[in-house]
Amino acid sequence: MYKVKAKKHLGQHFLLDQNIAMDIVEKLSLHHGYTKILEIGPGMGVLTQYFVKHTEYETHVVDIDKESIVYLKQHFAQLGDRIIEADFIQHDWKKHFNGEKIAVIGNFPYNISSQIFFKIYEQMLDYVPEVVCMLQKEVAERLASGPGNRDYGILSVLLQAYYNIEYCFTVHEHVFDPPPKVKSGVIRLRRNDRTDLGVDEALFKKVVKTAFTNRRKTLRNTLKPLLPNCEWLAEPYFTKRAEELGVEEFLSLTARISKELA
Repeated sequence: MYKVKAKKHLGQHFLLDQNIAMDIVEKLSLHHGYTKILEIGPGMGVLTQYFVKHTEYETHVVDIDKESIVYLKQHFAQLGDRIIEADFIQHDWKKHFNGEKIAVIGNFPYNISSQIFFKIYEQMLDYVPEVVCMLQKEVAERLASGPGNRDYGILSVLLQAYYNIEYCFTVHEHVFDPPPKVKSGVIRLRRNDRTDLGVDEALFKKVVKTAFTNRRKTLRNTLKPLLPNCEWLAEPYFTKRAEELGVEEFLSLTARISKELA
């Protein structure tokens, strides 16, 4: 049985249940044929141990915590310089992997999970075709939610433009040390076939963020700062709220706003 001396850093709660650890690892399909894996926040290696047994996978792990790095170097020496002491958010992963495709996996620290996904969205889309992760259940549900759901939000739209997102299963508090105050959720993201949005990426992001500024307000009100003198905001369509629009509708809306601003 794999045992660790659990500890907490950066909002991290360490998974103790080996069956759940294996279930998370098995969700990684490597369906595009890539063999490089980047694990974020490996801690004491509860997931790492299952990768290093398979030599066909080139496993890299990144952790900002010095104690975890020391532990990993002692117990997973075969990884060598693929044990990386760095801040995932700040590191240049494209340079690190020479632009090769990688799978991302991890028990993401609760307090930076959204930042991790914004990093992937803004800088890593071209070479991260798959992500499997455990994070706070509320955040996991938000990312996987579709339009019309109260959990659906900015990051849901941005990520779903490029990924198919599946909520896999819920993980209860008692299997962690220290136990978190909330449940966790495991999700899987797989790149879809979209290679280009067909609209300006920065404007798309701005439209989505602006539309969700106040989710209780209609698009007619939330979009006014972008289109202060636009007559077509009076159309019945703009009585909708942001949470009612799917990715394709946001893309169409962005294209229309782009023409208005031209």
